[in-house]
Amino acid sequence: MPPMTRRLRAAVQSWYSTTALVGALMVSTSALPQASGAPDGGLPRGSSSGRVSSRPGATKPASKAAPLWRELPPGQGTIPSFIPPSSLSPLIRAVSRTVVNISTEVSDPENTTRAIDSALGSGLLIAPEGYVVTNSHVVEKATTIRVKLSDGREFMAEVIGRDSSTDIALLKLRDVTSDLPFGYLGDSDRLNVGDWVVAIGNPFGLEQSVSQGIISAKERVLGVGVFDDFLQTDALINPGNSGGPLFNMRGEVVGVNTAVVSQAQGIGFAVPINMVKDLLPNLKVNGHLARGWLGINVQEDLAEGEAPHKGDAVITDVFASSPAAAAGLRPGDRVLAVNGHPVESYLQLLRRVAILAPGSEARLTIQRGKTSREVSVKMGERPAPEAAPVARSGSATDKWGLVVQDLSDSVARSLGLTAFCGVLVSGVVPSSPAEKAGIKAGDIINEVNRLKVQDMVSFKAALASAQAGQDLLVRFQRGDSNRYVAVRQAR
Repeated sequence: MPPMTRRLRAAVQSWYSTTALVGALMVSTSALPQASGAPDGGLPRGSSSGRVSSRPGATKPASKAAPLWRELPPGQGTIPSFIPPSSLSPLIRAVSRTVVNISTEVSDPENTTRAIDSALGSGLLIAPEGYVVTNSHVVEKATTIRVKLSDGREFMAEVIGRDSSTDIALLKLRDVTSDLPFGYLGDSDRLNVGDWVVAIGNPFGLEQSVSQGIISAKERVLGVGVFDDFLQTDALINPGNSGGPLFNMRGEVVGVNTAVVSQAQGIGFAVPINMVKDLLPNLKVNGHLARGWLGINVQEDLAEGEAPHKGDAVITDVFASSPAAAAGLRPGDRVLAVNGHPVESYLQLLRRVAILAPGSEARLTIQRGKTSREVSVKMGERPAPEAAPVARSGSATDKWGLVVQDLSDSVARSLGLTAFCGVLVSGVVPSSPAEKAGIKAGDIINEVNRLKVQDMVSFKAALASAQAGQDLLVRFQRGDSNRYVAVRQAR
């Protein structure tokens, strides 16, 4: 090969190598992290790369598109004040010693040597003297109650008071010689949906079992009775958890667990602790729920577009010589709070008033015209009927979603009505035909399918007369007015 040809080939190879090296450098430079002062993600202005890309004939870079998703910089959160717990172990160690296991026996009166029934439940120590809160159904028929503490000590206990309409019971341990651990009660009104909670109890006899979840909903109405006001949680609550505490992340008790819907999967319910706090003094003094009475009729005043059970509680009638009359309450007054607890519906007012002990002083915050004021009322007394049982699965009442009871003399007198002029709706099952028709707790049903209803017997007879697949025409009284609604079967 001539010398000139060899020199030309060597020059060409050198040019190719240089070009390849420059291209590699340009590619590697574009992959570097964003340089300081380059908001568009490229190299700083004035760089050699910028000059190269602007040569005539060079490919113009495409405009930067918006990213398909966003990611936070390391160490930055969307909610600055939120710190997720890494472990609940410190909280559980601090509060678990206040949780007790309860075992009961029901003896045969004719054969005292043989126990015919037994049950297991849970409870919470609330005072160093040995007072325990649990569910009423745990100790309802018990002749022997044994309470076991987390440290293994066992005590016999007695029922101080219980109430089936709220499913709460107060026990007292016997022969307590030293102070016992106890839990602190919180404020269930301050709970929000999504708050973390912990349930501790004795499910299926498995002592000190812990489950964790969140508050799924508040003020759940399940059709159990007039005091329906449950916290819903996805913390597992199984048989044996009944009566155990529901803790918040401060270690305070915000609810008393109860098994209401036995067929639920991952759905638990608890009685709000504020209701329990209002009830406990009543049970300690009277042994049962001696229901407070004001002597008023109340209706719900809903604003346009407002959901049911979220309107103001407005007084429509004040009975003569009643506690409300003595306190100066008038028709048209709006009740805003009871003892500082807000009232957002007439059902909430009913629960807050009825749970107070007769003879106790209550502070009502009312609005009259454009002014608000506080009124002190001394509660009256009325008998406390047992909660109407939930209808058995498949019964006519259950099919329509109604929980009703007789309008007895005592109940009618407390409502200012005539006895046995219908049946009192004490609960409505959520999403049932009755709820969809607009029937509410507190309504008086006096006619079904043109048949007069006076009591439970005539009510059940009217339901039984309906043909299969037939809807119901129901007349009911709410306040001073009667109205008809069609209750349609679920299809």
